[in-house]
Amino acid sequence: MTTYIVMANLLDPNDTYFWTALALIGFFAILVYFKVPDTVGKSLDARADVIRRELDDARRMREEAQQLLADYQRRSKEAEEEAKEIVAAAKREAEALASETRKTLAETLERRTKAAEEKISRAEAQAVTEVRAAAVDVALATAEKILRAKVTGAEADALIDSSIRDLKGRLN
Repeated sequence: MTTYIVMANLLDPNDTYFWTALALIGFFAILVYFKVPDTVGKSLDARADVIRRELDDARRMREEAQQLLADYQRRSKEAEEEAKEIVAAAKREAEALASETRKTLAETLERRTKAAEEKISRAEAQAVTEVRAAAVDVALATAEKILRAKVTGAEADALIDSSIRDLKGRLN
């Protein structure tokens, strides 16, 4: 019932409801006349476009960031693999160098051993030669003493000299 009374009062120019409703309708008419709803709509559309562009920019930046992250991860893996390859190559080179060094050392030791053995053989041969020469000298001196004691005279001197010459030639 109160709703009916209010509606009846809206049509009565003596009632405040009438003038309030008329002012409200006039206000809305002024807003429509000055195209405020279109302006507000355009402003809201512009704001929506700005927000849409910002969202698109944010998506694009996110995609770029993901691409950069993927690129960084790929580069990191590549660098890690390259480092592993470098370490493996260094190990191979170190092993090859160690093997070559061992081989060179073995060859050097073998050469030095052979040289030492040859030197020892020469020293032995020289010692044998010196011992033989000393033995010949001792034998000659002994033979000379024995022959001088048993053989005398000029014939003895000639025989001793010829024997010494023959004996030297045979022993050396």
